[in-house]
Amino acid sequence: MINKKIAFIVVFLIFLLAGFSTYFILSGKTGQNLLSPLSNYKPPTNNSTGGTTVDNEPKTEPCPINGALYSKTQKNKWDGRRPLAVMIENHPDARPQSGMSSADVIFEAVAEGGITRFLNIFYCQDAPFIGPVRSARIYFVKLAQGFGNNPLYAHVGGANTPGPADALGYLSDIGWSSNNDLNQFSVPFPYFWRDYERLPNRATEHTVYSSTDKLWQYAKANRGLTNVDDKGVSWDKNYIPWKFKDDAKVADRGTATKIDFGFWDNLASDFRVVWTYDKANNIYMREDGGAPQIDKDNNKQLSAKNVIVMFAKESPANDGYPGGHLLYGVIGSGDALIFQDGNAIKGTWEKKTAEDQVRFYDENGKEVSLVRGQIFVEILPIGNKVNY
Repeated sequence: MINKKIAFIVVFLIFLLAGFSTYFILSGKTGQNLLSPLSNYKPPTNNSTGGTTVDNEPKTEPCPINGALYSKTQKNKWDGRRPLAVMIENHPDARPQSGMSSADVIFEAVAEGGITRFLNIFYCQDAPFIGPVRSARIYFVKLAQGFGNNPLYAHVGGANTPGPADALGYLSDIGWSSNNDLNQFSVPFPYFWRDYERLPNRATEHTVYSSTDKLWQYAKANRGLTNVDDKGVSWDKNYIPWKFKDDAKVADRGTATKIDFGFWDNLASDFRVVWTYDKANNIYMREDGGAPQIDKDNNKQLSAKNVIVMFAKESPANDGYPGGHLLYGVIGSGDALIFQDGNAIKGTWEKKTAEDQVRFYDENGKEVSLVRGQIFVEILPIGNKVNY
């Protein structure tokens, strides 16, 4: 009799747990944190260089995304794939992030509550670990649309409250859902996984990771997306790259050695960004929250050849979401500051439609040629002050 009671209790608890799990999945009550029960997964190999292929071949092949020069071997790799946009969070508990030093282009903007988030564009380099991966926001999707025909877009859920900030609804409207949209809720383990050891003693929402190889592999095997789609259309059919140039000679490099700004004043200490210019190497080194921002995989400080500030209209979505979803006006035009070669260029930005790439112009209306290498675009609310 006792054994029957124990068996009944066990069965009851299993059904109760299953019921709660189903409720959370269907209702979205998890805050987009539920993942495969298989956790602590790690890819079988790592790469101490953070994803950058090290070889001794001549660097003759320009990356179409940021103009950096690579070998023909590396070009052969990117020729068979399409750009991959990944949402990586910037909550202090998510630091140090993984894979960002291998991104070709990075956009940063506030996601909610003054906490910023990054849209990382990968194409010419690989990253064995990327993350922590977080949810989609509609203005990041619109920025990703500028990178050719159906770039891959990786995220964990997203804003889905009915209204102007409905990122998941927008992904469906533009035809990305179940195509180039790599939402973790529709992409199975092991293409995304949780790793509780990577950043110990952090909340569950800071534990989702992936890798560029796995996501490109999944897109090819399950969505028929390589450098072409299932209709044979290349991702770059209508893509117009930015203009690029080589590093300025040392004698021509400027003296604007520090760029300093915040996003929201109430969180200035955690999200105060400082870029310090290294004139000898013609590169900008990033600090965030008062400390160098490091890529966990190679212990390198994040850096960029170009730091661009886009001033965009920030407004509340007023969609009833607790904490408030935001909107940024990334379609249209506005003021910009372009930092390169130690110089500051006052200019403008323009993105005519969601499918157009955002472009940057000087005061005379001439498109600015960007220095070959990583491009970091900071999206600040109109009126914010940038010290340099």
